[in-house]
Amino acid sequence: MIPLFIALPLAAAFLLPLFGGRHPAFADWLANGILLCLVILAFGSIGQEAVYHMGAWSTPIGIDLRLDPLASLLLIAVSVIGLITAFYSVQYMRTYTAKHRYYGLFLLLVAGMNGVILAGDLFNLYVLMEIATVASYALVAFGCRHEELEASFRYAVLGTLSSIIILIGVALVYAMTGTLNMAHIASRIAEIGMGPPLMFALALFVGGFGLKAALVPFHAWLPDAYPSAPAPVSAIFAGVLSKVIGIYVIARLLYNVFGVTEVELEVLRWLGVISMVVGGLLATGQWDMKRLFAYSSIGQVGYIVLGLGLGTPLGVVGALYHLLNHAVFKSLLFLNAGTVEYMTGTRDLKQLGGLNRAMPVTRATTLVASMSIAGIPPFNGFWSKLIIIVACVQSGFLGFAATAVIMSIVTLGYQLKVQRHAFATAPLPGSAAVVTEPRLMCAAMILLALGCVVLPLLLLGGFASPLLIGPAKEALLGGVLTLLPEAGG
Repeated sequence: MIPLFIALPLAAAFLLPLFGGRHPAFADWLANGILLCLVILAFGSIGQEAVYHMGAWSTPIGIDLRLDPLASLLLIAVSVIGLITAFYSVQYMRTYTAKHRYYGLFLLLVAGMNGVILAGDLFNLYVLMEIATVASYALVAFGCRHEELEASFRYAVLGTLSSIIILIGVALVYAMTGTLNMAHIASRIAEIGMGPPLMFALALFVGGFGLKAALVPFHAWLPDAYPSAPAPVSAIFAGVLSKVIGIYVIARLLYNVFGVTEVELEVLRWLGVISMVVGGLLATGQWDMKRLFAYSSIGQVGYIVLGLGLGTPLGVVGALYHLLNHAVFKSLLFLNAGTVEYMTGTRDLKQLGGLNRAMPVTRATTLVASMSIAGIPPFNGFWSKLIIIVACVQSGFLGFAATAVIMSIVTLGYQLKVQRHAFATAPLPGSAAVVTEPRLMCAAMILLALGCVVLPLLLLGGFASPLLIGPAKEALLGGVLTLLPEAGG
């Protein structure tokens, strides 16, 4: 089962350019069918823990794909968000040409993300990360307008810089340990200790993957890339891409490979708080809906990194829970913005108004997502933010806890601005001419809105160990990686 997470979307990505152009419906059915299979496989991976040796070559010579509860959690997030955004794309992407090429790039993106989640060695993690990032560059520029091409170029330049930094770190680790398998690296570090070269490599990884995650001060590419991309692309970027090739890799390397210390935790805490404040404050001044949501993503990633930086079981639970919640409500917000632009031709809040009657589904789902991201009970965002704030208080970081509360109030303020100017104010000429919302796009938004309501049920497992989150937390806090049973070859 394990290699199918990469093989299925990769194979479909090559089939789509060959056959999708001749039969347009084939592209829709194949892409959504493959992603549905990945959702089934992802939920089937719950509770599994094994290493798959590609080609039956054993560690450390062969390529390992590693599955544990943390990987399962990320695979579920990628597959579910990928399926819903692809379903949304069936109708939305009709305004673009060459939909089969779009789906090919989309599935390459999914294959790369799944590969990063499952990779058991640093080199193949890097290769699979590059598959995802190169596909993301093309997806940002998919409309081929000036704004999109410029944003894609800036994203590619900074993304290439981060990839170079990461590759230098990989080379340093190999020079010092003689291996690239993550379990073997952890074993070698336990023997030789963290000397200056390995400390420098770790710093390179934090900087390189921090740029992929758009943490402040590495966030310059994001405010242009997210608004320029098609709405479903923005949704999967904000929902899972930056988390998988950024936050997840940082957490995995720090906790499970190098071994986290108080110095690294302090760096994470400050990166998280600074990102939280800067992203939230910059979002307040935006009038472009997608740009506002883009800056908001930076702030919400700050909550996740703050939770990881606490290093406590409750802090890690809050971080992983907020990662999952953010994947749902932020993807929903970008789909909402895409629907508004699709039906009105603009996403400028100053040119909108009175859409509450014309677009009731979009208005209702936007309200749900806004309340979720602002941390209003009983929606999912409230519970993950509450856990992070309580973890800050328990750890003695009262200032960080207060900052998290204040930034939630700021988040509520700019989300209410969206509600007021897009939906509640008097309609402007031509802004409320929509009568019928696109049904498939509405269905995708409703599914994500239901996720905002249903995800608090994970807490039935208890605040200290929510369903799905608890085992993932144990995998992250379980110490350095060790060799696991083989799953096949």
